[in-house]
Amino acid sequence: MPRSQRNDNFIDKSFTVMADLILKVLPTNRRAKEAFAYYRDGMSAQADGEYAEALENYEEALTLEDDPNDRAFILYNMALVFASNGDHAKALDFYGQALDLNSKMPQALNNMAVIHHHLGSIAEEKGDADEADRCFDEAADFWAKAIRLAPNNYIEAQNWLKTSGRGSIDVYF
Repeated sequence: MPRSQRNDNFIDKSFTVMADLILKVLPTNRRAKEAFAYYRDGMSAQADGEYAEALENYEEALTLEDDPNDRAFILYNMALVFASNGDHAKALDFYGQALDLNSKMPQALNNMAVIHHHLGSIAEEKGDADEADRCFDEAADFWAKAIRLAPNNYIEAQNWLKTSGRGSIDVYF
């Protein structure tokens, strides 16, 4: 049974009713509506921690979705799943694919920076200063791009860029 038909609680039921109404009134083709239904089921599964089911739904949505912007958000959500499972390489790959389709996704850039910062911290703990520096530089580059797209967001990243000396002044204005 599709996840959208389970409706385990009031919020799920409300979301499903609203999503179904949107699907009915959207002036789009059946294929796009079907892609959205899989995407919606993927988001619901992801919210419930059912990551394998979420990925299956996202993969099906990708086979149906033609719009590059919508595909970017599907890929972004897939990256979130991989990141939550600790598969940093796959997460970075999927964030990169999302950005290839929509370069105006500061949230993807921020998440890539977070992963690189995490990897830098691990390298630092292991005493690998060169790898730590490389990872921290990558994090700084991604955060600078995210901040340029969304200057009022990522305050902690801005502070880290300032205190670490890895940010340039143009990032803050």
